[in-house]
Amino acid sequence: MDKALMQQYRSFLKDTIRKRIDFSRTDQSRGIAPPPIEKPAPAGGARIDLAAVGAWKGIADIGLAAAIGNRVSHRTYRKGALSLDELSFLLWATQGVRQRIDSGHAYRTVPSAGCRHALETYLCVLSVDGLERGVYRYLPLEHQLLYEFTEEDLAGRIVRAAFGQPYPGQAAVTFVWTAIPYRMEWRYGLTAHKVIAIDAGHVGQNLYLACQAIGAGTCAIAAYDQEAMDGLLRLDGQEEFTIYLAPVGKVGP
Repeated sequence: MDKALMQQYRSFLKDTIRKRIDFSRTDQSRGIAPPPIEKPAPAGGARIDLAAVGAWKGIADIGLAAAIGNRVSHRTYRKGALSLDELSFLLWATQGVRQRIDSGHAYRTVPSAGCRHALETYLCVLSVDGLERGVYRYLPLEHQLLYEFTEEDLAGRIVRAAFGQPYPGQAAVTFVWTAIPYRMEWRYGLTAHKVIAIDAGHVGQNLYLACQAIGAGTCAIAAYDQEAMDGLLRLDGQEEFTIYLAPVGKVGP
C-alpha cells in the first residue's frame, strides 16, 4: 500500500482546502450569472408527463421509522414492471422541485450545498408500464421525462458498464446520477467536489426509503466503468459524468 498516495486521497474527505481558497474570486462572487438548474432539453424532444405530485396511485403510506428500520440493499428483483405512477413518485422523492427561487436556484426534496443541485437523473428503463425500453432524463422543473434514445442490448450494456454486476440488467429501471460540476464550482470553486459527492448520498438514501412505499428495493452502486457508463449515456465525461447509480425493482413474495 502506497502510504503517501493514501494520504493524498484521504485529503479529499477533509475540508482543509477551504482555508486556501479565495472565495472572492469564485464566479458567483464575480457577479457571473449562475448556470441553469436543469440541463437544457433539445427543442422537439419527446417528453412524457409524469403523475402529478401527490396524485400518484399505488403509493403506500408507510411510517418514516418503519422505512428507516427496514432499509436494506436488494440485489435481486421479481419479474414485473413498475407503473408510471411509481416511477413518478421515486423521481419526485429523489430530485423533485418544491419551489423555484430564480433561474439558478430551487428547493428540492433533497438538500444540496448552497442550493446548487449539481446532479442530473438519467434512467435506463427496461420494464416500466407505458415506456419503451431506453434511456430517459428527468426534467425536475417540468416533472417530465425526456426520451433520449434507445440501445440494442441495453440491459447487457449497463451490466458491462457496472463491471459485470448483474442486478442493473435485472431491474425494472436503473437510476444513473450524473454530475455537472460547474453548477457547484460556480459558488464554491475548488471546494465544490466533496459536497457533490455528499449530495449524491442524500439522493441515494431518499431512493432507498421511497422504494419501500412501492414494494420495491434498490442497491446503490459506486463501482462502475467510468468511460463505459459515460459512453452509454452519451456524456462528454468532462463537463458532465456519471457519479452514482441504483437499480430498482419489485421485491418480496
